[in-house]
Amino acid sequence: MIRIDETTTIEAPIQRCFDLSRSVEVHLLRNVHSGEQALAISGLTSGLQGLSDRVTWRAKHFGVWHNLTNEVTAIEPPTYFQVTMNKGIFRYMQADHYFRTLPSGATEMTDHFRIASPPPILGLLAEKLFLRRYMLALIRERNAVIKQLAESSDWKFYLPKEAVGKTTPS
Repeated sequence: MIRIDETTTIEAPIQRCFDLSRSVEVHLLRNVHSGEQALAISGLTSGLQGLSDRVTWRAKHFGVWHNLTNEVTAIEPPTYFQVTMNKGIFRYMQADHYFRTLPSGATEMTDHFRIASPPPILGLLAEKLFLRRYMLALIRERNAVIKQLAESSDWKFYLPKEAVGKTTPS
């Protein structure tokens, strides 16, 4: 099993970073290069993922199209949410996303990913040879997009109007 921990500091409020991290549109924006699309599961193909929301993502990786369905399995706004794969190419995938406000007012976003690739023997070889580096690059790309949006005025285009200007959950 691969374990990846990545921390990113973002010069923006915690709620904005938390919401951008749950945005279907932001997820798709960072995956334009792979032709990723959101497919409807539980009616969610846009907006912010919440508890028990499922999204099926379709993406091309290594020249092959894959579907991956994930679900938000835990959430504590604006400091934490967890996404767990329900169906997809991996034997197991779970991501915990933590957010905290730093004394400077910036937000520290920490991601903990756990991924097990199939099948067991070939999966172990894939994990050792390339999967860890590949997934770390995807996570860093995701975080760079969130950081860029959160630190500019562009974030307003990706969050629901009711979230714009909101600093704490209701």
